[in-house]
Amino acid sequence: MNIIKLSAINSTNDYLKGLLGERYVENFTVVAAENQTQGRGQMGAKWDAEPGKNLTFSVLVKDLLLEINEIFSLNAAVAVGITEAIQEFIKKEICIKWPNDILAGNHKIGGILIENSIKNNGEIYSIIGIGINVNQKDFTGLPKASSLAVAEGKVFDKDAIMVAIVEKLKRNVSRILNKDTATVWDNYHQKLYKKDVPMPFEKDGQRFMGIIKGVSRDGNLEVQLEDNSVASFGLKEVVLLY
Repeated sequence: MNIIKLSAINSTNDYLKGLLGERYVENFTVVAAENQTQGRGQMGAKWDAEPGKNLTFSVLVKDLLLEINEIFSLNAAVAVGITEAIQEFIKKEICIKWPNDILAGNHKIGGILIENSIKNNGEIYSIIGIGINVNQKDFTGLPKASSLAVAEGKVFDKDAIMVAIVEKLKRNVSRILNKDTATVWDNYHQKLYKKDVPMPFEKDGQRFMGIIKGVSRDGNLEVQLEDNSVASFGLKEVVLLY
């Protein structure tokens, strides 16, 4: 496993992107930073992590051939890989909260940001940014945030967790390469937070009740409404209140 470790960087995703522009970079190369000063979450949101306590790293995945409308299968594979890896280290149930949050119980412990570059022949280069709260214990002002250390009451070996995540990621990406996306999606739905449970949602300032039935192959959240119809919501169109 090719791992590049940095003490501090503005963004591991940006660093890996720059590296790709300069030279050949092997598949599943990892760039990890002890301190990421300009980490990003979904839709440009800022990702803050206490230096030295957490995992902030990016992984290059290339040689994928997917239809544009199936590109969310990679998100599913990444999310499943992370939950499978972390579940080996802690007892509390690890879930995927659509679209890209990783939860321990009801608290967010991580997030995923995938940046894709699609070539003319359909080949996809993906830089997968992963942030996991590992040994941070102070989450003042962030009532829904937590870490592995808080969940389990002990300090963890960050590198061991990172290696486990990358190994599980490789396994799930190989399923996509072998056209076995069905297994990836089955595992994703098994880990989907609050699936089949009546929950409150909010859209455009209006609250409503619904039941998450799943996530479509193009990444939309499918919610059964009170009249039994099923609505499909894209990124940031709806908020699950929990």
